[in-house]
Amino acid sequence: MAKKIINTTNAPAPIGPYNQAVQTGNLLFISGQVALIPGTNDLAMASIAEETHQVMKNLQAILTEASADFSNVVKTTIFLSDMNLFAQVNEIYGQYFSSDFPARETVAVKTLPKNVNVEISMIAAV
Repeated sequence: MAKKIINTTNAPAPIGPYNQAVQTGNLLFISGQVALIPGTNDLAMASIAEETHQVMKNLQAILTEASADFSNVVKTTIFLSDMNLFAQVNEIYGQYFSSDFPARETVAVKTLPKNVNVEISMIAAV
């Protein structure tokens, strides 16, 4: 099965040897997104709320580029720098879905790229 690379300038450019997303068949695998503001090296980190919204906006831009939206998401992984952030991140994350929530796991890790507090990756059916 062939793979299609998905990239958009409306989400942060990859900072390593990976793509924003890869589609194979009807599955879209979106790389973990952090709160980088597209087109800059700046992070939106004034609060965990702002950070989480930026992560979700970055994911949304990639979904849009693949002609999809959050209703297509079947699986997410949330990485947190501290599990004490879970409630705030979970509340904002939930605002981007209307029903039929995807499967998900949330894990706390020692550190994340650029010392952010949250990173989210997704798999969507398109």
